[in-house]
Amino acid sequence: MIFTRPLAIAATLVLLAACGAPERIAVNPPAITETVRIGFSSVEVKDVSLPSYAAADEIAQQAPDGTLITSKVLWADAPERAVGLELSRNLARLTRKRIASEPWPFEEDAAATLDVRFADLVAGTDGTFRATGQYFVGVYEGRERSGLFDLSVAYDPKGGPTAIADARGRIIVDLARFLARKALR
Repeated sequence: MIFTRPLAIAATLVLLAACGAPERIAVNPPAITETVRIGFSSVEVKDVSLPSYAAADEIAQQAPDGTLITSKVLWADAPERAVGLELSRNLARLTRKRIASEPWPFEEDAAATLDVRFADLVAGTDGTFRATGQYFVGVYEGRERSGLFDLSVAYDPKGGPTAIADARGRIIVDLARFLARKALR
């Protein structure tokens, strides 16, 4: 009878672990070693706009027929918040300028605002992670601008949610490079 209680406790712990919280995956951004010059001393990155499937907690893949397949694995952070923070952090690392996501944390207003609206931010089952959309740069005194972006990175779809998270990290760095060179020059 002495062994019955530890076995019951162990069985209960295994059962609780099986019913526990879903697995969550964080995005680890790739290293940035380059510097890109921009035409602004500071930039406020507005809250990004994501399509509903990309804003969901579940990590999704898109099949060739357009069907979205969601996994039981969740993003570690709310996608809209996380993508906005990744973008502003990557821009700050690339440009060495004062860049922050909304709400602007400094007394003095930013020299420019950056509004990014994604049409697509999705991993395809074909091994291509795509980001498409439009950006808008607001400037109090100066030339405001807008433009489109269409970026993709390859990833191994057999790598599951971890490979998708890695690809998202890489594509947001690529987007930061694109925006620094094209939108914020």
